[in-house]
Amino acid sequence: MIRHIVFFSVRDRNDVEAVREGLTALGTIPHSSHFEVSLNSKVDLYDNAIDVVVYAEFPDEASLAAYKAHPTYAETTARVKPLRELRFSADVVTA
Repeated sequence: MIRHIVFFSVRDRNDVEAVREGLTALGTIPHSSHFEVSLNSKVDLYDNAIDVVVYAEFPDEASLAAYKAHPTYAETTARVKPLRELRFSADVVTA
């Protein structure tokens, strides 16, 4: 299984909900076994720069690649990218 975790910070605080809503469209892509978009609760003692988190699980690398190749992924990227400041992604392989 692959855990796909992506962290976003938003340039303008007024756009946080638009980014969250835009990223939610990724959940319509059929290749993940689990998908969620959450707002950061911002309770960390050291840094609260992250605004929105995408968490998804994929059974294998082929499913993750198909997810990223889906047209909705490109559409979502085009919609969200102008609103975000930072994007950090991690793909964690688990047993």
